[in-house]
Amino acid sequence: MYKEPVKNFNKIRGYIREFYINGFKSRQDYTIKSSRSYDNEKRRIESYMSDYIDYHITPSGKVPYLSIDTRITQHNPLYRVWKTKSFTDHDIILHFLILDLLHTPLSMSELMDKIDEKTNHIYLYDESTLRKKLKEYVREGVIITNKKGKKNFYQLSEDYIISHDILDFFSEVSPCGVIGSYILDKQEKEESVFGFKHHYLTQVLESEVLYDLLNAIHEHKYVSLKTSRNRIKVLPLSIFVSVQDGRQYLVAYICQSKKMYSFRLDHIISIKCLEEEKNFDLYRKQLEEMKKHLWGVSLSNGSLETVEFTLHHEPWEEHIYRRLLREKRCGHVERLNENTSRFYAEVYDVKEMVPWIRTFICRIQSISISNKEIENQFKKDLEEMYRYYEVEEDDIS
Repeated sequence: MYKEPVKNFNKIRGYIREFYINGFKSRQDYTIKSSRSYDNEKRRIESYMSDYIDYHITPSGKVPYLSIDTRITQHNPLYRVWKTKSFTDHDIILHFLILDLLHTPLSMSELMDKIDEKTNHIYLYDESTLRKKLKEYVREGVIITNKKGKKNFYQLSEDYIISHDILDFFSEVSPCGVIGSYILDKQEKEESVFGFKHHYLTQVLESEVLYDLLNAIHEHKYVSLKTSRNRIKVLPLSIFVSVQDGRQYLVAYICQSKKMYSFRLDHIISIKCLEEEKNFDLYRKQLEEMKKHLWGVSLSNGSLETVEFTLHHEPWEEHIYRRLLREKRCGHVERLNENTSRFYAEVYDVKEMVPWIRTFICRIQSISISNKEIENQFKKDLEEMYRYYEVEEDDIS
């Protein structure tokens, strides 16, 4: 039977990503799950995101899609999918009973007795269930605990107010910003003072994965990563975020192959924490050394490749030289003369640099890449471009 709330966030996460990034597929085109699953998830998303649903007409009928203009969107609408978790009657009643009763300190037995009184013994919670719930709320900071003699006493923590603007900014730009969105929901609505040129909305779908990875890094623990292809044991070391598209990556040490590797967070389904690594700092130090030769996130096969090119710029084009200095990352820039500059870098994956190098095509005088396959492909692409424009030029004349 269809129900709007969901128990497993990964279920809706996959559909949101598929529909937002690729657009809704028709019922016939979507083959990952059954037709009934497609219908249920489509109805959920249409309910959560009704303000952002649009349609286009195809030969097979009207197909909906998510349309979000990040230039005018002040609050990430994808946070809505985090606020749809299902719960049982017992869960929600116990939650509010705890909040209601712990305005004064109570021991476990005292709390159990008062819950029984409040519910007229209709809802029976065993001590184990209550203990787990209290332990969770202590961990989350909802309640505090004090020991008196041999007994623990529980009480609600004090409320504190965080500035609306701080929460507003945090919720849109910080990792796991969904936390700020939850707190904002409890404050009076105010107009946002922020606008974003680059607003990477889909990062919110990886919040749970990111949170688990950050905890593992903080605690120096191995994790078992489950992806759509396999499950693998790694030691998480760092999180990288692309400033171009907002995509998030985990850089980790793979135990089986004994190599560093990067994983896209949107390809990770779930994470299970394992044992602690006593020599964690040694692996982090190794990564810090490797970062000196990282252009992006790719470590390729672990071997360094070199790239070198010279650029021509006119005397009035000093901004080209300054751009080289600004964007060189791990590379080196040398001014050969007034009109010529040289760029040199040793990186793990030259292929990551090719899009950037292409932006200087009309100025490149010479280029040399140690990976000859990439160099030959780069030059071949240039030759095809020249041929293309020569043909166009002949047609025009």
